[in-house]
Amino acid sequence: LAVARDLFHRHGIRAVGVETIAEAAGTNKMTLYRHFPSKDELVAECLRGWSQEALADWDRLAERLPGDPRGQLMAWLDHASAHDGSANRGCAIANAAVELPDHDHPARRVIEADRCAQRQQVVRLCTEAGLAEPEMLADTLFLMIEGARVSLQSVGEEGPGARLLPLARNLIDAHAR
Repeated sequence: LAVARDLFHRHGIRAVGVETIAEAAGTNKMTLYRHFPSKDELVAECLRGWSQEALADWDRLAERLPGDPRGQLMAWLDHASAHDGSANRGCAIANAAVELPDHDHPARRVIEADRCAQRQQVVRLCTEAGLAEPEMLADTLFLMIEGARVSLQSVGEEGPGARLLPLARNLIDAHAR
């Protein structure tokens, strides 16, 4: 899984074959297929791992900033913007969503569940912080993060994605009651 995750993230899901993964992991395709019935199932499992890590980040924010939902929200934005530079190909789950448009692909359920869970965390923090129109604000922030991820990859660190944090702060301040 670690080798597959690394290769998928560095090169893209479609660009990496099962043989390449097996070779890099020091095993063979038969062993890989013993654990995963298909490459699609391997991809879904890799995405589950990334999703679980992202959800664990929310727990760490809550531990670091207990009782401070607005602080947690800003820390999430800071964390998300710090991990989306073009040098590391951005967010693995967002990339997978683009690479795997087929709604019947097993990874699509993982992608959709992750994004719904991430959105709910943002809605929760906006609500707990007492910000006006918490769902609308959460959706806007969520779209800003997704857009910044694409911008950082397509335009680079000097493009509009680099302005995510000040834009988000202004938006959150505008929703303060």
